[in-house]
Amino acid sequence: MKVRLRKHDPYNGRAALLRGFDIWRRGSAALPLLAAMNLLAAGGGAAATTNDLSDAEIQGRHLAQQLCNTRPAENITNTGVFKIRDAKKRWLKIPVRFQITAAQAGSPSWEACYETTGTNHWLLTISHSANQPNHYRLVRQDEPADLTGNETAIPFAGSDFWIADFGLEFLFWPEQKILKKEFHNNCACVVLESTNPHPATNGYARVVSWIDEESGAVIEAKAYDGSDKPLKDFKLKSLAKVNGHWQVEAVIMDNDQTGSRTRLEFDLKKE
Repeated sequence: MKVRLRKHDPYNGRAALLRGFDIWRRGSAALPLLAAMNLLAAGGGAAATTNDLSDAEIQGRHLAQQLCNTRPAENITNTGVFKIRDAKKRWLKIPVRFQITAAQAGSPSWEACYETTGTNHWLLTISHSANQPNHYRLVRQDEPADLTGNETAIPFAGSDFWIADFGLEFLFWPEQKILKKEFHNNCACVVLESTNPHPATNGYARVVSWIDEESGAVIEAKAYDGSDKPLKDFKLKSLAKVNGHWQVEAVIMDNDQTGSRTRLEFDLKKE
């Protein structure tokens, strides 16, 4: 049963990419979209004091912090597939496994793992801790590396999703601002603008995201480069009701500059 992207259970309906991208932060079965943070210290520089900020900026920081403070309620394991279409319309399918490990009693930390299977083996582990930056560890073809800052602005397994997307790094930037509230894709949303003070070359300089007021889910996010040209567009796609819970069937990342697209489809729980 497919329905509009409106009412869903945020703890069962998010893609492991979002929460883990999950994608883009309500502890669910996905990317989704999502570790406590210190907004005033994030970004590698001194942030403005509250007295220097507008109401829209103060509210934006509070919203970003609320999203980052959300933790998964339970362990989650799921599988899916990356369906990658490059600029020449060629397709590639890569199986992927997601695992969310919830915080233990008394601990503020939790982990999200994303692993491709087959010959193109990638393993990404993101450790989330209260009031600390995300910690990224990537193992590619058995070669481990710890990534920080702009090092996370690289594709995961050749897809249009970057390492930073899985950790929702844009919510950790010091500059956050509420632009408006509007009805978007059948949802009452808050529109949040996140600005990167030190963007990587060809990386995200600004992200505008639409956050469902009811669930806190990031249902769409548009990223712009340093010239303020559209770079990427992330969307939740298609919900299905399984066992009384709303689950995300897929998330899509479009690269507006290369013309490529990655569709991440999840294996919905049928039990």
